[in-house]
Amino acid sequence: MEDAVGSETDPCAKRMKKEKDAFPTAGHSHRFYVKFSPSDHKEHAINCDQARTVLQAIKTCHKYDEQFSDENLVIQLGENDRKYAIATHFPCTCIRKDELLILSHKKEKTEETQCQDEEPIQSEDMYSVFSIETVGGINTRTKPFIRSHAFSRFKYLCVYGEKGRDRTVEDALRRDGRFIDDLGNFTLSDNTDPNKSTGCTQPVKHLHEKEFKLSLEKAQPEKTQLKSNKKAVTEEVKQRINVTLKTMGNNKLSVQDLVDRVKVMNESKGKSGKSGKSGQSGSSVDVEEIYDLLREQYAGLKELMMRRFPGDSYKKTLNMKKKNFGKIQQSFSEVHRVRELITLGESVCKVIVEGYWTGTGFVLFDNFILTNAHLFKDCVEGKENKKLKHDIEVYALFNFEKEHKNYHRFELAHRYICYCHDNLDYAIFQLKPVSHKYNPETTEVTKENVPPGLLERFGPKPKSGEACLIGHPEGRVKQMDPTSIIEIENRVKAVEDQLEPYKDTAFIVHIINEIKNQGIESILVGGNKENVTTYNTFMYHGSSGSPVFDAQCKVFGLHTSGYVYDFPKDTKSVIEYAQPLLTIFAHFVSKLREPGGEELLRRVKEVAKGNPDLENILNPDSDDSDDSMETD
Repeated sequence: MEDAVGSETDPCAKRMKKEKDAFPTAGHSHRFYVKFSPSDHKEHAINCDQARTVLQAIKTCHKYDEQFSDENLVIQLGENDRKYAIATHFPCTCIRKDELLILSHKKEKTEETQCQDEEPIQSEDMYSVFSIETVGGINTRTKPFIRSHAFSRFKYLCVYGEKGRDRTVEDALRRDGRFIDDLGNFTLSDNTDPNKSTGCTQPVKHLHEKEFKLSLEKAQPEKTQLKSNKKAVTEEVKQRINVTLKTMGNNKLSVQDLVDRVKVMNESKGKSGKSGKSGQSGSSVDVEEIYDLLREQYAGLKELMMRRFPGDSYKKTLNMKKKNFGKIQQSFSEVHRVRELITLGESVCKVIVEGYWTGTGFVLFDNFILTNAHLFKDCVEGKENKKLKHDIEVYALFNFEKEHKNYHRFELAHRYICYCHDNLDYAIFQLKPVSHKYNPETTEVTKENVPPGLLERFGPKPKSGEACLIGHPEGRVKQMDPTSIIEIENRVKAVEDQLEPYKDTAFIVHIINEIKNQGIESILVGGNKENVTTYNTFMYHGSSGSPVFDAQCKVFGLHTSGYVYDFPKDTKSVIEYAQPLLTIFAHFVSKLREPGGEELLRRVKEVAKGNPDLENILNPDSDDSDDSMETD
C-alpha cells in the first residue's frame, strides 16, 4: 500500500447545516492591494482565499498596525481622489480584482461596530452595493446624518445589503455603523434622476450600483411627536401580538417568543427622553399598556398552550430538557475535563482543499491526518489508494485558535491518500513532519512539529450520554461543542421535535421530502448506517472530520454529516451524526495488511499498544504473539 497522505491558505473566517462537502465559500479566491496610510508608497498584496470582511482580509498582512482601534479606521476604495469609502465589515467578495484600498486612522470614532450582526460573508452576487453622497439633501443641514466628520472629505459612502434576506435600506444603514442611530424616516433620491426616490423601508435588491442623495423628514414638534409615537407604538403592539398569536396557532411557537418580541420592541422604540409608567428613562412606551394588551390575549394564549401540552406534559418536557442539559453541563464544566479536552484539541487541524472545500481533521499518529473523504470529492484519481490531481493543493493549519496569529501550516508529504467513500467516509493523508510558523507580533519564524496523535485514545461509541466535538465550523477558529447523544430508538422523536414548529404548515412537506432524499432513513432502525452516533450540534460546514469525544475524553467518532432543509433565511438541520472510529480503524488495518503496508502496520501496532480496543482489532486471534504480529 502506498503511504497514506494530504493543506489552507491564509486564515480568516467567517454556516450549511449539512456537512455536505464542507464549506463551499472556501473556493473564493482573489487578490487586492492595500496602502496602510495615505503616505505609504508601497502597495501590499492581500491574497484572499476565503469569503470574509475586508478588515479580516487586511489583518492577514503582518504590516497591519494593531495599535489603532478598528472603530477609528477609515478605508478608501480605489485610487480616485477620496471618492468612495467603505466600512471595515464590507465583504471582500465585493472588492474587484487588483483593487487598491487606502487606510487612514482618526482620533475620533468613525464606525459603530456594535451595530453589525454576526453573519457569514456571502458571494458577490448575494449583495446589493450602492453609494450615498456625504452631502445630504433636504433637512440634512441642521441634522447631520453621518457619525464622523472624517468622511466629509469623501464624495460617497459605499453601503451593502443582502438581497436574499429581504434587507431594507434602513437595515443596511443601521448595520453599516457610519450613519447616526436616529435617522428616522428618510428617502434616497437617484442621482441620475432626482425625481425618483426610494423609501427607507424598501428592499435593497434593486439598488445595486446606483448612487443616491439622502433626505430626512422634517422633525415634528416634541409634543406632537410624542403623541404620534405613542399611537404608532400602541397600534404596532396590537398588530404584532395578533400576528404572533396567528403564528403560534400555525407554527406552535412558545409564549416566551411573544414576551421576548414585545420586550425587544419596547426597548427599541423607547427613545423620547421621557419616563413612562415603568420609570424607565428614555421610553415613550407605556409598559403597563403593553401588559394590558397581553392580558387581553390571555385566553387565546392559554388555549394554545393547553392544546400543545395537554395535562402536565409541558412540565414533564421542561424537566426532561433540564435533566439532559444538566448532565452535559456537569460532564463538560469540570475544569480537569475541559483542560484535558483543550490539550487533546491541539491535534485538531483545519484542512483546506484549495479551491474546493474546507474541513476539519486530526492527527491519527505521527504525521498522518484523519478526516472525511468527501473533502476530496472531484479532486482525486485512481481506484483504491487515491492520488490527488496534479493541480490540487491541500494544506493543514494547526493552532488556528485566533484569527491571523500564531497558526502553523503543514504541507503534504505525498500526494497519495488512503481513501474510502462507500459505507465509510474517511480519508488519511500524510503531512511533512515539520512546518514553519510565523508570529506577526515578534516577526519570528520558528519550526513546528506535528502535534501528538489521538489513535491511542480511540474507544467504542457510547449508546447514550454526553459527547463533545472540536472542530473548525465554517472554516473559523477552533471551537468546542458539548452535546448529548441521541439514542437510536429516539432518533425519530428527535427529528419530529425539530419539525414541530412546521407541523401544521405546508412547509412540512418540503422539509420531509428534502431529508428523505438525503437518505435520513439510513440512520434509523434497520438502515445501513444505524451504527452511527447521532446528536444535534452547531458545528456546521467546515466541521466534517472533527473528532467526537465522550465524557471520559476518549475519542470515538468522526463527525461526518447531517440532514438539512432550506429555511427561508437559513439552512437548518434535524440531526447530525458521526461514524464510529473503531470501525474506520478496522478498515484501515485491513488495507495495511495488503502487500506494501507492512512497515506502516508495524508502526500502527506500536502506537496501539496498551489500548485493548485497538489491540483486539489488530490481533483478532488471542493466541497471536508479538512475533507473529511482526511478520503479518
